[in-house]
Formats: sequence, structure tokens, C-alpha cells
Amino acid sequence: MKELILIFMTGVLVNNYVLNQFLGICPFLGVSKKFDQASGMGLAVTFVMLFATLATFPIYTYLLVPLKLQYLQTIVFILVIAALVQFVEIMLKRFIPALFKALGVYLPLITTNCAVLGVTLNNITDGYTFVQSIFSSLGVGAGFWLAMVLFAGVRSRIENCPAPKCFKGLPVTLVSASIVALAFYGFSGVVENLLK
Repeated sequence: MKELILIFMTGVLVNNYVLNQFLGICPFLGVSKKFDQASGMGLAVTFVMLFATLATFPIYTYLLVPLKLQYLQTIVFILVIAALVQFVEIMLKRFIPALFKALGVYLPLITTNCAVLGVTLNNITDGYTFVQSIFSSLGVGAGFWLAMVLFAGVRSRIENCPAPKCFKGLPVTLVSASIVALAFYGFSGVVENLLK
């Protein structure tokens, strides 16, 4: 059980895909202006990550490996992720139309979000079991959501702060993102020491 908690916490804090590995930057910068949009995007990405792992792990293990078609994993995983995003899009449009409208063009971009593909591929290359892959996906998804929500708070503050003209807009956003990433870097040795 400690190992599963360590995998989860590592995905949230230490190996945060957005702030440490720079995966999923497009929605991180594009949808993090408002808390509700950032939270909705984070939850949608987490949902897709979890279900992409639930779908791709058995496909890889029981279909691609026995048929010696491992080289097709990236293409197959992208197709599975695209189908899941279409499902999420349909569900949001039907049950939460306000969030569907707020996410706009960024919702279909989950298909090309490299964080979603990254977690499915990394679970395979890291040699995780099915249960470990689920905890990894949940941790990475929670880390993505946390980064989105925290950065939405930071952006709401920097929008109202006086900044030099040359720093207005994207430059101050990128500087702020780097400071948030540095804050997460401080968790590097903490998680491993907590579970000893």
C-alpha cells in the first residue's frame, strides 16, 4: 500500500507533468484564467487520463504484446484517447453545457494533450502493474488539476497587479508559471521521506 501511495503522491507533487515535465502546457496556459474553467479542465483531463489507462493497459498487455505489435502503441493509444475525449465532450455538452461552452476549443485539444498520452506511455515504460498504473494516472491527473487550480489563483492576482508594459500578458504569465514550478520542485525529497 505504501508503494501505491508513493506512486500517487509522486505524480501529484514531485513529477507533476505540467510543472516538472512540461507536458500539457497548452491548456495550462490557455484555460487557467478562471478558477471554474481551470477546475473543469483539470477534472476532464483527469477523467480522460484514468480511463485512457484503464483502456490502453489491457490493449497493450493482451493484444499488442502477444501479437508483437508494440511498435503500434502510440497510434493505438492516440485513437483510444480520441474516442474517450469524444465521449467526455458528449457528456459535458449534455449534462454540463455551461462548462462545455466555457472550455470551448480546449476540450477537443485534450485529444492532443501530451500529458494524457504521456501518462499512458510512461505507465508501460515504467513497468507498472495495472493497479500501479491506475494510481499513477490518478496522481498525475490530480497533479494536473492542482497545477491548473493553483495557477488560476496566481493568474487572478497577476491580472490586477501593475507590471511594466513589456511584461504584460504572456511574459508575466510565464514568469509566474516558473515560480510555481520552483515551489513544486521543493517537494522532491519530502514524499520519499514521509513514507519511510
